[in-house]
Amino acid sequence: MILSTFIQAIASILSMVINIYIWVVIIAALITWVNPDPSNPIVQILRRLTEPVYAFIRRYIPTVIGGIDLAPIIVIFGLQFLDLFLVRVLFNVAASIG
Repeated sequence: MILSTFIQAIASILSMVINIYIWVVIIAALITWVNPDPSNPIVQILRRLTEPVYAFIRRYIPTVIGGIDLAPIIVIFGLQFLDLFLVRVLFNVAASIG
């Protein structure tokens, strides 16, 4: 019972973190359309949160097509997959234990 509740809590927190990061990626992508000031603290935070993930993806997949960077879309699809697959697996494990 306690292990089941613990796994459900982990799954819920993981889902929440994934959804928050999806919004960070969306906001960072939208901000790049207006050519923001690079010294703005919010812009710096968004870049620090997203650029390492983008760099990892760009290392394996060419993401710039026709001048449009598709890295944010790839990240969002990957995060949605994790949210739909991994979180549901954790909930199913918790249900089978409890």
